[in-house]
Amino acid sequence: MKIIVPMAGRGSRLRPHTLTIPKPLIPIAGKPIVQRLVEDIAKVLDQEIEEIAFIIKDDFGAEIEAKLNEIAASLNAKGTIYYQDKPLGTGHAIMCAQESLSGPCVIAYADTLFKADFNLDKTADSVIWVKQVDRPEAFGVVELNEEKNISGLVEKPQEFVSDLAVIGIYYFKHGEALKAELQKVLDANIIHGGEYQINDGIKAMMAQGKKFVPGKVDEWMDCGNKNVTVETNGRMLQFLQADKEDLVSSSVKNENSTIIEPCYIGENVVLKNATVGPNVSLGNDTVVENSTIKNSLIQTQAVIKNANLENAMIGNFAKFDGKFTDVSIGDYSVLE
Repeated sequence: MKIIVPMAGRGSRLRPHTLTIPKPLIPIAGKPIVQRLVEDIAKVLDQEIEEIAFIIKDDFGAEIEAKLNEIAASLNAKGTIYYQDKPLGTGHAIMCAQESLSGPCVIAYADTLFKADFNLDKTADSVIWVKQVDRPEAFGVVELNEEKNISGLVEKPQEFVSDLAVIGIYYFKHGEALKAELQKVLDANIIHGGEYQINDGIKAMMAQGKKFVPGKVDEWMDCGNKNVTVETNGRMLQFLQADKEDLVSSSVKNENSTIIEPCYIGENVVLKNATVGPNVSLGNDTVVENSTIKNSLIQTQAVIKNANLENAMIGNFAKFDGKFTDVSIGDYSVLE
């Protein structure tokens, strides 16, 4: 099994945090978004992962590429890096990794996380992972036939089609089949909004009689902007606590401080006269002094003093000393 991860976008809605690292490398409960994504896919598939192909911009740099290969190696998989030089859509991004598009594979966009427990239907040509939603008109949804197989894809339907929204994760029994149809899309220059879309390849496969089935997830968590990323961090912490994962490092230096679980607290964090939690992540080597923090995401080597923070997101090496609450501060920023 292969996992193909298009992630060339920089994540403009999550600036300033994505000015220094791409959005899929932002940590959620102590791990990069993309790492949590591929780990959860591996758990659901319950199969050996042969290769993880990452599609990135060529300016991400050697450090990012090394981190992605490290993530693949942690799942005993080969890491492969491909480049998308222009933002020409999902279909174009996937075809940038066409050399890896063979055999059984999962395509997953690296801006979403999920929780699911279902058996992969190996009789299907494809599985499209979906989540039941309250407002289907705001999403792309699948249309089902009488056999409960997927018969169509509808983007933001104005009349009710179904309430099963596509979350951006797909399984294909034969990656070659999708590659062939996407090549036709590129050759025919089939463009929507200036982009080549994976849906055109999928619809062509459906027209050939390929069997598409839904795989329903229990939770679908977005990381599109600061507020939803902080919310996703809190929800992930709650899931990890329920799974009885140890989230607080033994190296934490606690001086007259209170930790209200669930919290992720990394290596060598210093807490002085602080109350931290619930739903807080503190990255390695962060210092929190004379502060109260809840429902927030703080990255590595930050210094937080005299603060009362809620719904905050603070980057690496940032320094914050003040009376603000709902803040979003990028790497190396200083507010004193």
